[in-house]
Amino acid sequence: MYTKQVVLNNQVGLHARPATFFIQKANEFKSSVWVEVEERRVNAKSLLGVLSLGIVKGTEITVISDGADEKEAVDSLVELVESNFSE
Repeated sequence: MYTKQVVLNNQVGLHARPATFFIQKANEFKSSVWVEVEERRVNAKSLLGVLSLGIVKGTEITVISDGADEKEAVDSLVELVESNFSE
């Protein structure tokens, strides 16, 4: 299992379009991937799950992955968040 924390700094947080990019990136990996905010953990490959967290600008999230490509999955998702979803 591999985890990393990152703070969302894009204007709209993890809603609609950015969430779609996040989920598409998560689905590129074979490992299981989750997003955790405080005590709530959801499947990072599920749009409904990610949107249900209501992640807004300034929120610190934890990206967690378990599997063959877990480190690549987490690092890639953290990089996407840090790039502000290329906005």
